[in-house]
Amino acid sequence: MKLKQLLLIGMLIAAFGCKDGYIDDIKGAPQGADVTAPTITFNYPLEGTSYRVLEDIAPIDINVKVSDDIEVAEVTINLDGEDLITLNKFIDYRNAIAAYTYETLENGDHELTVTAVDGAGKTTTQSINFKKEEPYDPVYDGEMFYMPFNGDYTEQVTITKAIVSGIPQFSDDFIAGGKSYLGANDAYLTFPTNKLTLSNNFSAVFWYKCNNTPDRSGILTISAPDPAHPTAPNNRTKGLRLFRENIGGNQVVKLNVGNGTQESWFDGGATAKATPGTWIHIAFVITPTGATLYINGNVVSTGTFPVDESKIDWAGCDIMNIASGAPRFLEWAHRSDLSNYDEMRLFNKALTQAEIQAIINNED
Repeated sequence: MKLKQLLLIGMLIAAFGCKDGYIDDIKGAPQGADVTAPTITFNYPLEGTSYRVLEDIAPIDINVKVSDDIEVAEVTINLDGEDLITLNKFIDYRNAIAAYTYETLENGDHELTVTAVDGAGKTTTQSINFKKEEPYDPVYDGEMFYMPFNGDYTEQVTITKAIVSGIPQFSDDFIAGGKSYLGANDAYLTFPTNKLTLSNNFSAVFWYKCNNTPDRSGILTISAPDPAHPTAPNNRTKGLRLFRENIGGNQVVKLNVGNGTQESWFDGGATAKATPGTWIHIAFVITPTGATLYINGNVVSTGTFPVDESKIDWAGCDIMNIASGAPRFLEWAHRSDLSNYDEMRLFNKALTQAEIQAIINNED
């Protein structure tokens, strides 16, 4: 009986409440005038993207955002003069995502064209050019990793796609290839190290244009977990950490290497500075006995490990991070880097100074 009474009371409250205006009536609102034509943003591929996979014929995922002030009515995706699909149903009709997988992309140059029509019939057409290239053949002896950053986050030697954290960008300010990586807050790339040869001899080379905001950041990190400090990891007894920080008004590049029980520092001070807004070439070489850091082909720091033949210890170093100390080198706030990166290569050998200079000459 009590249940019936409660239901009756609830119905009476609802009825009188609606009648007396306690619950707002649902009223329609006019859309307003459709003033502007649709805008098109290519998410992938981008203008100048170099798409490279192991197969000569392979699928590619096309992703485009179309926006309109009132309504996106229709989006057509065209590749090399052939209409692939026309879409007219979208979850968000003002910011529509048009996605399509083209299964049989061949090597060569391609033109992707998107035509968008809004609810008033206004039309926008926009095109970009990209290229599908043959599998990469390493250029240099011992080269095991190559990231050109040409509109794609795929490593070229093993065709491994990076795990992308945050929202980094591709910049038209570059050294080679048409694009470079441009960092953003909380953005970085992660690669598994199981496709790399992590040996006693290890080298890295790349171009770098420093943004000194924030005043410190990670650059290249291959670190092991730090279970004792899960919220601010900083295990420096394994792997390596390349980073920059403000020292006396200069952005100084430093390398830290762990040999299993101890750490070694390779810090050239003012000679290892990264001038903000200027492209420089960074390289470092690790051998069984020590390491050397180079800026623009010049030695800025060199030394030996504390115990002869102690070697670098890679135990637990199962990921590599580009453009941040995250997630394993955070205690000193060396987080995401808002700088540009281009033409990054890793080697399973100790490069000589002459080899580093040859790479600079080929890319500059």
